[in-house]
Amino acid sequence: MATTISTPAAPPRDFKAALKEAGFAALVTFGLCIPIIAWGTRQNMENVLVLDQRWEAVAWAVAIVFIGRFLVVLRQQGKADRKSLVRFLPHGTFAFFQRHSGIFSALGLGFLITFPLIAVMLTGWGGALKWIDNFGVQILIYVMLGWGLNIVVGLAGLLDLGYVAFYAVGAYSYALLAKNFGLSFWLLLPLSGILAAFWGMLLGFPVLRLRGDYLAIVTLAFGEIIRLVLINWVDFSNGYAGISGIPRPSFFGIPFNASDEGFAAVFGLEFSPLYRTIFLYYLILALALLTAFVSLRLRRLPVGRAWEALREDEIACRSLGINTTNTKLTAFSIGAMFGGFAGAFFSARQGFISPESFVFMESAMVLAIVVLGGMGSLWGCAIAAIAMIGGTELLRELDWLKAFFGNDFDPTKYRMLIFGLAMVVIMIWKPRGLISTREPTAFLKEKKAISSDMVQEGHG
Repeated sequence: MATTISTPAAPPRDFKAALKEAGFAALVTFGLCIPIIAWGTRQNMENVLVLDQRWEAVAWAVAIVFIGRFLVVLRQQGKADRKSLVRFLPHGTFAFFQRHSGIFSALGLGFLITFPLIAVMLTGWGGALKWIDNFGVQILIYVMLGWGLNIVVGLAGLLDLGYVAFYAVGAYSYALLAKNFGLSFWLLLPLSGILAAFWGMLLGFPVLRLRGDYLAIVTLAFGEIIRLVLINWVDFSNGYAGISGIPRPSFFGIPFNASDEGFAAVFGLEFSPLYRTIFLYYLILALALLTAFVSLRLRRLPVGRAWEALREDEIACRSLGINTTNTKLTAFSIGAMFGGFAGAFFSARQGFISPESFVFMESAMVLAIVVLGGMGSLWGCAIAAIAMIGGTELLRELDWLKAFFGNDFDPTKYRMLIFGLAMVVIMIWKPRGLISTREPTAFLKEKKAISSDMVQEGHG
């Protein structure tokens, strides 16, 4: 006689409780919006401060919170259908990408190499400048920063909230040495990384005995100390005024200017600022690929396995005879080195830097890229950087929304609100990041993916 196994039915959803909790969340949102969003300030022609009412924006915020909280509560109630409610992609999509990572890496590299050509073909010489600079170069800078911080946070498990300090060290090292001593970009690029690595070791010594939240507080303080030094040591850094006139990198000694010795004149081309932008694009692409290559190679070396052992359990790591002091210092210094490389490139690209470019928000942005992408995953960091930085830039192209919200609507003003909402959605959908599985560094006979639930993160 055949027997059937019945699956447990999904528990009934309590819509009344969901509405009650969503209403309470909306009420709290309304109270918070009154002093922040409900009124905006501006100065009129008579230099008088005027208050503008923005109750429509408050209504939108309250409605979004109400609907979002209502759906989240229903998701938590229906445990049997918990995954189906928020599954935006088919099951196993990210695992499929990881299994065929070699193919997708080759396709992605091919797209990156041909991106300037694609931009020129689709938008012309004038439009390509914006796409290559604002999207290509800007995104790759944050991809490189994310991969550098991934060594510290994702592999070694050391929560660093002051990573922007190394970014600033690299930028100011290049700016000061290039402007005051006339040194070449190609000489100062590795030197900036070395100086940033030195500061990474200086940070590592005081925090050798700290873990978790205490480590995060000290690294946050270190980042703020560097910024305050740059602001107040005016004789050294020129304070808030910053440093301008920073020398730009050249193409084997050929500058990108309109002179007779410039790049366009030497190669018989019509002068265009696009040539320098394309050169900078390929330069940051090479630096980002170098960061990825070194990260992958180090992860397979004994120092990389020591980082992962430190991340999982520091006490067990010590019991195995691993020198945790050297392990932490190498993680901080190598991660800081790549931050210094990115800072030197940023300084050369901008031609002007100031302490306002290295605020805590930059550290938070890079850390969010690492966490949202999946700590320890290079692919995840790259995808998160594209989504966050590229998405922020795309907000500048949404002028068509003015047809719905009025001519005074500026999408860029709401980029942080959208950024926070996107983080909340991703954390609900993928709590361990977009790439939530890990590949083992050492394996016997067969490599198998490791669930992220079995991996510790940020406890070193």
